[in-house]
Amino acid sequence: MAHLRSAEAGRVTIELGASAGNCKRIAPRPFGRVIGFTGGMWSASLDVNFQTEAVNILAAHTGVPISQLYAMSLKGSPPKPLLLPLRENGRHSSSTRLQFCSQCLADDAQPYFRRQWRLATKISCPHHRCGLRDHCPVCQSHIAAFSQVELVPQHFCAACGFDLRRASSIPVNRAIRSMDQCIHDICRLETITCSLLKNPLVRRLLAIPDHCGQYPRASIVSLSTSARIRCYARLSMQPHNWLIDDDDAVVAVWRRSILSANGHVPLIGLLADALERRTQGPPCTKGRLRTAELSAC
Repeated sequence: MAHLRSAEAGRVTIELGASAGNCKRIAPRPFGRVIGFTGGMWSASLDVNFQTEAVNILAAHTGVPISQLYAMSLKGSPPKPLLLPLRENGRHSSSTRLQFCSQCLADDAQPYFRRQWRLATKISCPHHRCGLRDHCPVCQSHIAAFSQVELVPQHFCAACGFDLRRASSIPVNRAIRSMDQCIHDICRLETITCSLLKNPLVRRLLAIPDHCGQYPRASIVSLSTSARIRCYARLSMQPHNWLIDDDDAVVAVWRRSILSANGHVPLIGLLADALERRTQGPPCTKGRLRTAELSAC
């Protein structure tokens, strides 16, 4: 049977459990065909390119309402340009950038990859105060949980089988974590209020490597997690005018408030939650935009 994981803030993840003997060795990709997915529907980017037909199939097999399935995906999320690439084509590619926190995976009763780990602007875990990883520490392969050739839990490296929960923590200092959290909170509020669509913030964030002089002309989505951590280290030592300057005075005030509070303060979380509840509903355009929750791990 197919079970859809609906853990808080987890990306759309299908856990494939099979009680029948002839299904025990079916890997995730072939299993997609078993439940009715046609060619192109079973994708590493299923949570972004959420086709109506795929949603209907998942709803029929799992009993999860269609509205909840959309809420678990990243479909229609304004920060889509900030999402890390998973593949360039149908084969393994050096562009794969699926991040993880080993301690989060170790804490989970059923390990899963968080939605916010898909963001290029996210480089640390606020709960465990460590940096994220995007490589297996044993074989150095990119993380590709969606490409398992055997029916095994997704927290095992698809290349060598290493248990990612055992990976050591990546140390990052407080200033880097603060910069990370501030940018995350700013994006969260402006995504919910739709102001992110009306200002150049996304363009500025994509140009972070060039702005800090670490990797000129590179886009943040093209860099590894370790390279982005180095960018944040430089950003944390520079004035934040590049992030505050904006044509909208209200937006500038909010950003300055978040930066002065070092992000992640209870008031910001409560405000974002309240604003998000007001935008609940099916995906839409024009004015109100249904967004994915990007705050919690």
